[in-house]
Amino acid sequence: MSEHRRKPPPQQGGGRAAARRSQSGRRAAPRGASHAPSASFASEGEERPYGGRAEARRAAKGGRRRAADHGAGHGAGAGGGRRGGGGGTEGGRGRGRGREPEKKRFIDYPRAGKYGWRRFVPSWKQVTGTCLGFFGLLLATAGIGLAMVDIPDPQKTAQVQKNVYYWSDNTQMVIAGGGDKNRQIIDYEEIPKSMQDAVVAAENATFWEDNGVDPMGIARAVFNMAMGGSTQSGSTITQQYVKNTYLSQEQTLKRKFTELLISVKVGGVKEKEEILAGYLNTAYYGRGAYGIEAAARAYYNKPALELSTTESAFLAATLNGPNLYDPAGGQGPGASAKENTERATNRWKFALRRMVEIGKLDQSERQEILAKGFPEPDKPKPATNKAGQIGYLTDLADNYIIANTTISRTKLDQGGYKIHTTFDKKKMAALTKAVEKVEDANIDPKKRPETDKYVQFGGASVEPKTGKIKAIYGGSDATVHFTNNADYTGVQVGSTFKPFVLSAAMEYGIRDPDLPPEQNEQQRTIVSPKSIYDGDNKLKVKNYDGSIWRNEKDEEWHQRNDGDESKGDIDLRTAMQFSTNTPYIQLAMDVGLDKVRQTAEAAGIKKDNLPGWRSPSFALGTSAPSAIRLAGAYATYAASGKQADPYSVESIESRDGEVWNHDSVAKVKQGIPADVADNVTDVLRTVIQEGTGTTAKPVDAQWPAAGKTGTTDGNRSAWFAGYTRQLSTAIGMFRVDDQAKNQKFLEMYGTGDQESIHGASFPAEIWTEYMLSAMKGKSPQQFPEPSELGTIVGEPTPTPTPTPTETEQEESPDPTPTTEAPPETPDPDPTTTCRPLDWECRQNENGGNENGGNENGGPGDSGGGQPTTESPPEEGETEGNDNGGSWFGNN
Repeated sequence: MSEHRRKPPPQQGGGRAAARRSQSGRRAAPRGASHAPSASFASEGEERPYGGRAEARRAAKGGRRRAADHGAGHGAGAGGGRRGGGGGTEGGRGRGRGREPEKKRFIDYPRAGKYGWRRFVPSWKQVTGTCLGFFGLLLATAGIGLAMVDIPDPQKTAQVQKNVYYWSDNTQMVIAGGGDKNRQIIDYEEIPKSMQDAVVAAENATFWEDNGVDPMGIARAVFNMAMGGSTQSGSTITQQYVKNTYLSQEQTLKRKFTELLISVKVGGVKEKEEILAGYLNTAYYGRGAYGIEAAARAYYNKPALELSTTESAFLAATLNGPNLYDPAGGQGPGASAKENTERATNRWKFALRRMVEIGKLDQSERQEILAKGFPEPDKPKPATNKAGQIGYLTDLADNYIIANTTISRTKLDQGGYKIHTTFDKKKMAALTKAVEKVEDANIDPKKRPETDKYVQFGGASVEPKTGKIKAIYGGSDATVHFTNNADYTGVQVGSTFKPFVLSAAMEYGIRDPDLPPEQNEQQRTIVSPKSIYDGDNKLKVKNYDGSIWRNEKDEEWHQRNDGDESKGDIDLRTAMQFSTNTPYIQLAMDVGLDKVRQTAEAAGIKKDNLPGWRSPSFALGTSAPSAIRLAGAYATYAASGKQADPYSVESIESRDGEVWNHDSVAKVKQGIPADVADNVTDVLRTVIQEGTGTTAKPVDAQWPAAGKTGTTDGNRSAWFAGYTRQLSTAIGMFRVDDQAKNQKFLEMYGTGDQESIHGASFPAEIWTEYMLSAMKGKSPQQFPEPSELGTIVGEPTPTPTPTPTETEQEESPDPTPTTEAPPETPDPDPTTTCRPLDWECRQNENGGNENGGNENGGPGDSGGGQPTTESPPEEGETEGNDNGGSWFGNN
């Protein structure tokens, strides 16, 4: 065989098979194998790099994995034997050219070995560590806080002081407020067990077991608020005690955190009995009562120790918010006596149920209590130092402060404030004297109990241009008659509303019946006071386009005048002078009742005080603004249209200095155009000089004056409102038994030994008596000369229409209409609950009353809209009030 065909010598490591395996990359020598021969030998005496075939296979398998990881696969040669071992060396060099492994970090974030968004997803170890670290930090912070916070001295923060009220001349009026309330601290043993159990059951069932705070309660409160549920405090009795005793009432995160820390500390060092007694002795229950002893006397006129289980359950309910749970009513929207009683009853039942659930009351005893009914508390009684008019003044000031400043009822009752009011001491005395003089001379309940009993007066005097309330008459005595008659009472104002109709006609004008509705707004005709309207009695009320106005029952309305007297064609000045109804109700329909309402609001009457405005009777005074608001609206005309909301508080001071001043919120705006206001004043001067208000002529003789009389349906109320350039005053008179269970306004036929009461009688007499005294020493100021304004519309007929005879009236078609507003478009006024003295509203839950429109009062003085004596009432006539509640919202 030739040399060149001789087979090559077999390679070490297994011959051809090994070479093939080497070429395929299998059994590559491990690192270092080419440098350190194995000690093992094949059976043929060949030196092998591994101990055996199995070991070689395992090594080759491991080499492949390393080659794949480090790019060493391409370093393996195709040769066998030691060349195969050299492949391992090449693989080592290939690994060196690959990516270096990342170094380990203390915080592996973003995470190594992950790609894309997975790099930023923390591992469970990282999440767990973060949570543990956070809670550890929280515990450390709480620990440091607990170590640094001390329990304050309760005597320094729980001290209740008195408020001092001042007249407008800065002389002291009265010392009242928190310090003069009945606050008596009693021992734990003097608190009845039923009261302790009721409060714990209703407020904090875990009180006897918790450590001062309830984490689960706080979590539930946060969860409920986050889910849009009811707002809850999550506070324990201990926290409430700490807040009442050691801290302020401010709602800040710092105060809440401090409260939590002190609560934990208090819970650790004080006995539960001491904490519960402290809470019940410092909590506010309403009616100026701080502490359970004062509350027991304020609501049930008994010491706390004598409280029954049912009474204790009610007093526990008041702690949830006295302003909303006192059955006598509270301040602001939604705090009427009716709504408060309903809330208090439900909370009382809840407290009793919870007492059963925690084992403090037997179910059978609870059923007996429920069967007896809600424990109605006594009516509130003002402090004796608020006798006469003082109680009305301080309440008026308090209500204004709560509604218009950041001072809460709780802060105000804790006292320490100097309250400077707008009330004029001399004018207050003059108004009280004027009312008492007229009342004593004419009203005799003993002699005429059927007609003179329950007669009441209310009045207010406001300064034009500023809105300062200078004087009020709220009733006979604030400690006997609790309702402030100068504030909202639900008494309708009658024809004193007519100036707003005339004002609207001179500002907006009447609509043209020949034009389409969309053009009427741009092409109205401004009306002059000389314009002619039909003054006949029982006139059919028409829409502005001449069609007959009908109610939802398709009934016509025949408007009546006072005494069923027809005046024929009459100008608007004369119709105002003698208070003729038919021209003004038709004028309002021509202008638009919405414009009349808009004008009344612009003058200062609150929107909530103007219900039923879609009915024609609205133009004749079915609304019921308070005496304060009516005087304020007339003051707008006295000031040539400049409107300022009435107010009662000038400034408030604490021991740290002034905390509030009315100058910071004072707003005077042009509510009514000046030329319109001056023309209205000129027409109202005619009323005093030659019309129904001649009783007030002595005032006009010294100081130019303007005014208007008003009497309502059934002779149930009478008004006189008038003004000089410097002072506007409104006086109202009505009859109502405010102590009766079912209360309603009573007729005044025969009252004061007169056939009927009208605005020109006793109200005008009081107005005149007061204004002569209040204006004494003031220089007369002339009203601006009115400019010629508007177009004379209407043409007089040659002869006035005669008054229909009784026979003619009977023959005339006179369907029984209603004064209800048309249902096709709902009244946008917010629905409000009945307020103090709004008796018809209370009796007619569906919004009706028995007054209907207004009919004949005194001579020439009638306002109103009763078309026939059998006319049913207008729905919602006495609903609504100022600012959704008592007038105080913007006094």
